[in-house]
Amino acid sequence: MSYADEVYKQNCRDILENGFSDENLEVRPHWADGTPAHTIKKFGVVNRYDLSKEFPIMTLRRTYWKSAVDELLWIWQKKSSNVNDLNSHIWDAWADETGSIGKAYGYQLGVKHHYPEGDMDQVDRVLFDLKHNPASRRILTNLYNHHDLSEMALYPCAYSMTFNVSGKTLNAILNQRSQDMLTANGWNVMQYAALVHMLAQVSGLEAGELVHVIADAHIYDRHVPIVEELISRKPFDAPVFRLDPAVTDFYAFTPDSVTLEGYQCHPLDQPIPVAV
Repeated sequence: MSYADEVYKQNCRDILENGFSDENLEVRPHWADGTPAHTIKKFGVVNRYDLSKEFPIMTLRRTYWKSAVDELLWIWQKKSSNVNDLNSHIWDAWADETGSIGKAYGYQLGVKHHYPEGDMDQVDRVLFDLKHNPASRRILTNLYNHHDLSEMALYPCAYSMTFNVSGKTLNAILNQRSQDMLTANGWNVMQYAALVHMLAQVSGLEAGELVHVIADAHIYDRHVPIVEELISRKPFDAPVFRLDPAVTDFYAFTPDSVTLEGYQCHPLDQPIPVAV
């Protein structure tokens, strides 16, 4: 059984059985037909994935991992906030007529900041410290810039990464303020697991633990039957993760740099409504 599936099942069962419902509250998200999109949620979910043992990707349903890696590189490598630089349409609902999602995600990572060593953006600072200051307890990124929130189409959900090196092992914490458990959980986990592998490889390190901290882990009302179907399924074994060993520059990675050998998954043919 894939460990990521095991964690997902436990999380979703806990939410459905013990979660808090906001059905009697006024909520911001809505469905395409204008109906309020209510959720049932759990606060403060923490999951740990040992990347040295297994790559955390769901098999209960297909994860389009090439598209997931492409989105990750759109944010972390291209530092873009324009959907025209992305090879999928997952952000289209939040983009304006020019394709921009405002000063969100990639924009924040690409802003230059001044340091004693010179001007660097957040990604370059992480890369510099992993190589030159691996004992530092200050290796992190933060996308939740209050000054720019009014100019973001969507406030960052996965908003912070904290990196910590122990010996030759790179560990990381992904902080997420909000997590749609059906549409985004498996997607985000495998994305940031791939990111840890990439950063470790170009820094001469080995990938260790990814700790995923979710403040508000929720299931939307119209997603409940689909989630119940998913957690009733028997998972496949996790695939073998391969990263092109020839890549030594983070900015040289592409979605084709990642291979998942033996990835098996259950189909999910029904469309998933997305709350906006």
